[in-house]
Amino acid sequence: MFYFSVLLLIAAVVLLVLKRRSIVDFRFATLTGLLVGAVGLLLTLSSFTYIVEPYEVGVPTSLGSVGGTWQPGLHLKSPLTEVTTFSTRPSDLNLTGDDTVEVRSSEGGVLYVDLTVKWAIDPDHTLALYKLSGNAANVQQRLVYPDTREIVRNVFAKHTSVEGYASQREAISAEMERLITDRLSPRGIIVNSVNLRNVKPSEVLQKAIDQKIQQDQATQQAAAAVLTAKAEAEKRRIEAESTAAANTVIANSLTDRILQSQCYDAFRAAAEKNPVYASPCGSGSGGAPVIVDGTKR
Repeated sequence: MFYFSVLLLIAAVVLLVLKRRSIVDFRFATLTGLLVGAVGLLLTLSSFTYIVEPYEVGVPTSLGSVGGTWQPGLHLKSPLTEVTTFSTRPSDLNLTGDDTVEVRSSEGGVLYVDLTVKWAIDPDHTLALYKLSGNAANVQQRLVYPDTREIVRNVFAKHTSVEGYASQREAISAEMERLITDRLSPRGIIVNSVNLRNVKPSEVLQKAIDQKIQQDQATQQAAAAVLTAKAEAEKRRIEAESTAAANTVIANSLTDRILQSQCYDAFRAAAEKNPVYASPCGSGSGGAPVIVDGTKR
């Protein structure tokens, strides 16, 4: 831009000189020269200033020398100074679609992981990031992107397929966020969150997982059936012991005197309704009476 503005100024001066010496004779030569000169002057002045926008940090370089960082605002500079800006707004790294991470579990099963990393540049480390990456776009491509994929693969490699697919997803997500943060923070990259959006097993692994889930369910059902059978057996044992104890109590309580008394009571009750007579029950002097219905002879 600076060289272009210089060329415009030179063109304006040449045009005005030629007009003054009557070398050129078109009508608007003077006006054209003045306009070209004004544009060249404005461009020249603008090459001495630079505006860093809000939520940005500028890194000036001049003839191979890197200067200090510039905060948002107007800055004076040399026309030969180039300014590279880094946005400090949060950015999203979406590892989905073509960027889905293919991982392997500790058992060798293949899983496809979709996740989003929300990150931002730490303004205090912008100069270091410039030296590492060169510009804002390369921060994601050279630092956040490859490190995230590496950590995701390493974390899933420590877990089984079922853990990665279902039972340990929250723990895996927390572990990945911690490791990614530990890796990127020293470089001046703030990791706000790591969202494990989806874990999809390969077709072969999906069949194996379904089979294992069915086996686990069958094992649990068998264990429950064993516990139920044990409980029923214990219940029957307790009932049998209770019945045996009751029979023992009854047997011990039925003495000859009690049996004879109960026989007398039965005779009296029968005599009230039907003409009956009694004969001795059993044999011997202690035998209980036999109740005989006199109407049925």
